[in-house]
Amino acid sequence: MKLPVPDVLLPAAQLGRVHFIGIGGAGLSAIARIMAATGIPVSGSDDQDTPFLPALRELGVTCHLGYAPEHLAHLGEADTVVVTTAARDDNPEVVEARRRGLRLLPRSAGLAATMTGRRVVAVAGTHGKTTTTGLLTNALLAAGSDPTYAVGGVLTATGRNADAGSDDLFIAEADESDGAFLVYRPHAAIVTNVEPDHLDNWGTEEAYRAAFDEFTTTIDPDGFLVCCLDDPGAAALAHAARARGLEVITVGVSDDCDLRLEHIVFDGAASSTKVFRGDTELGEMRLHIPGHHYVLDAAAALAVGLRLGFSFADLTSGLAAFTGTGRRMELKGEVAGIRVYDSYAHHHVEIAGDLQAARSIVGDGRLVVAFQPHLVSRTRTLGAQMGRALGAADEVVVLDVYLAREEADPAVTGALVADAVPLPAEEVAYLPDFDAVPAELVRRARRGDVILTLGAGSITQLGPRILSLLQARDD
Repeated sequence: MKLPVPDVLLPAAQLGRVHFIGIGGAGLSAIARIMAATGIPVSGSDDQDTPFLPALRELGVTCHLGYAPEHLAHLGEADTVVVTTAARDDNPEVVEARRRGLRLLPRSAGLAATMTGRRVVAVAGTHGKTTTTGLLTNALLAAGSDPTYAVGGVLTATGRNADAGSDDLFIAEADESDGAFLVYRPHAAIVTNVEPDHLDNWGTEEAYRAAFDEFTTTIDPDGFLVCCLDDPGAAALAHAARARGLEVITVGVSDDCDLRLEHIVFDGAASSTKVFRGDTELGEMRLHIPGHHYVLDAAAALAVGLRLGFSFADLTSGLAAFTGTGRRMELKGEVAGIRVYDSYAHHHVEIAGDLQAARSIVGDGRLVVAFQPHLVSRTRTLGAQMGRALGAADEVVVLDVYLAREEADPAVTGALVADAVPLPAEEVAYLPDFDAVPAELVRRARRGDVILTLGAGSITQLGPRILSLLQARDD
């Protein structure tokens, strides 16, 4: 469901008792954690016991499993209810909140409420938001800052996806999928790239790109924007924002970037690059996450940190210490010489980027990939491009579409993706039986290979099952 953003956004301290419907999601759990850490009474419900909930429970937040009207009164009568976009109008807690006349807020308004009085750096883009937000947070922590942050995945360094810091900085992943990023009014922003996506909400590619244009107009006129100039969509935003008088810092490998990368070297799961500002070499930036796209994400984070006044040495120390966020090329384990990774990639550009990164890891082995398409609307529009991107693997298993907030369409299945994979037929399988996928991957894998599960849905659950089957095969 899509709730309107109130005309007047109250600061979190004025929301009273806050209940979260869908508290287990990446977005709402982060908001709940920040509120709870600042003393606001918080409770929530979800239909799944997600990886984000243990950290909330450690703070004393009651997280109900399942939805029921009485959950809204667990801490006394709730004053405000923050609702995930995945909730339906007939959710019993939504129905009860409306019956009681409670304040109902979308995720964006809930997050904006926690930003009051802070300098917000909003990280936006079609791809790379979570990683870039994590990189920037890690860099700032290493530089001696203590920012509040809200990330769409668990930071390996902290074990959490959000924290309430003591500084005035607030680093926030800014999601464009439902227009949430138009609410935050940041001091500064990053746009990593702009590729058509979420057309179920925006309707057309033109409307999607226009939303990013509008996003750049919400930045404080005294603030700044960082864009990756190597991406045509982000480059167009940079030119338009500069024309309006906003300070813009460009990063990338292009000669005319303000912060330019040269001599990028990949070594397994690590990479390094020389960083230049004009003709001046600032030094070397090293990373311990694989892939060209991650180098660009790190450069954007570095540009923000430098503009905020932190040192190159401290920032790059934090970037080098960054080992990822949950579900972004996350190593789940290794058995019998076969490594299993999991990643959130669900758009063809993200798939291509993660397969390029996986190639730098696999060495002489093969890349065995399982992909779960996410959303009927996205698969209908981009399924063939997803299939072509998967052609960079050696073996591919395609699952059926993860429906999320949409209804099934018999004409739109994972077969649309599998049929477009440019590999021999015996190296591609469409397997709609979810429970059969782990055994199929294990059957195809051999010592030295990398098994990679890709997708934004339930496929992330398969890693432990694959490792268990590999162990059984090896015994």
